[in-house]
Amino acid sequence: MARSGLQRDVLSLYRQCMRAVREKPAETRENFRSFARTGFRDHITVNKKDFSTIEYLLRKGRRQLEIYQDPGIRNISK
Repeated sequence: MARSGLQRDVLSLYRQCMRAVREKPAETRENFRSFARTGFRDHITVNKKDFSTIEYLLRKGRRQLEIYQDPGIRNISK
């Protein structure tokens, strides 16, 4: 299945988020996993041709991922 560059970027960000969850304490991993999935699910209705919105959401997601990857962040609330 051929995917556009943006689709690959979104999938890559999702995978990075799921990998980052593995680095968190076992007792809080589900909170991080749920937070990430909800973030993606909330924007599933964005039109795939709305490039500016998708690029904005990717930038926002990457910034959030960078923050949450910090070892000092041990839990997240919804």
